Amino acid sequence: MKRIGILTAGGDTPALNATIHGAVARANQLSIEAYGFIKGYNSLYNERVPHVHLNPLYQEIPELDPTKGGTILGSSRDYVDPNDDEALSKITQKLNRLKIDGLVCIGGDGTLNGLQPLADRIPVVLAPKTIDNDLGLNYPSEPDEYIRCERHDRSGFDYRMKPSRIEFHLDHMINYVTPGYATAVFVSSQGVQRIRTTAESHRRIAIIEVMGRHSGYIALGSSYGQPDITLVPEHTLDLELLVDRVKEIYDLQKNVVIVCGEGIVDEAGRDLGDEESSTDPSGNKVLKGASEALRQLLIQKIGDDYFASYRRGNSASEAIFTRKVGHTQRGGRPILFDRFYGAQLGGKAVDLLVEGRNNAVSTIQWSAAKGFWVDSFHSNGFRDR
Repeated sequence: MKRIGILTAGGDTPALNATIHGAVARANQLSIEAYGFIKGYNSLYNERVPHVHLNPLYQEIPELDPTKGGTILGSSRDYVDPNDDEALSKITQKLNRLKIDGLVCIGGDGTLNGLQPLADRIPVVLAPKTIDNDLGLNYPSEPDEYIRCERHDRSGFDYRMKPSRIEFHLDHMINYVTPGYATAVFVSSQGVQRIRTTAESHRRIAIIEVMGRHSGYIALGSSYGQPDITLVPEHTLDLELLVDRVKEIYDLQKNVVIVCGEGIVDEAGRDLGDEESSTDPSGNKVLKGASEALRQLLIQKIGDDYFASYRRGNSASEAIFTRKVGHTQRGGRPILFDRFYGAQLGGKAVDLLVEGRNNAVSTIQWSAAKGFWVDSFHSNGFRDR
């Protein structure tokens, strides 16, 4: 293998440049040229295939800074259509024209799906990144336990998991954590701590919404910021229980801080913040605001009279406020864990190409005995929900 391509796709994370740097550093060691494709999969549809030589004379370019967030290559949410044979043939011709022997894609589940049709035509591997930390398995056979069910509310199908007979154990997880998650948790936790002082000072109830879509890992990790209540999408919202708990805490300390994942669902399984049935280019449902929907529910359930005795007549709508950590949690300088393991996964992805491991994913594993280490897993083994 003499020349590889590298691209970043999907939403940005703080660890992207570190992952690119790790891949280029490993390519230098193996005397492999590395071309970076601009704006992810979008570049493959451009006739000129905009790209940059990342390691002329096997030295990485100085602009590639692993301590800087985002991606020097740019990103997009354009993906490869597996049913468009004509476009796939043109992409293959362009890569052959550039003498690309293999492709490293850096991204999450959307990027993983996007590389599948390319893997039939050129060696492709994934170096994972996502702040959602949702690209993994609890155990290798987990995808086999999902069954397809018809939806009753509208046309189409839903996927549900059969009761597992396998005992969950952290040592059995595939891809224990993804680069970008640790920094997102660090930033979100700081946000929770900072909002706490406002809630204390003004005797208010704060609802802080974090990213993660239908994965509750960021919300759970934000517990480092010491919120009073954490709501994750994996468990349906019990509104009556939540109201009782909020009142109990408010009676005790005259303020409450709640962290909620953006994908939390009600008792019927509906997304709390889903106001429109629209999707992004990755096929993900657009979530409009779980925190505001939750705020309205608490205002209705708790009411103005409850706060009157504590706040000298202020209404529930004044007492309860929301804040989103938003894109702050996926931007800026990555913390050390993300820089180090992002680079490790990038280097491992290059090794997978050299070893002929087409359609593989470099992963971070963990066990109580060994701690963290880098490994790999075949992409077909991952589920996509």
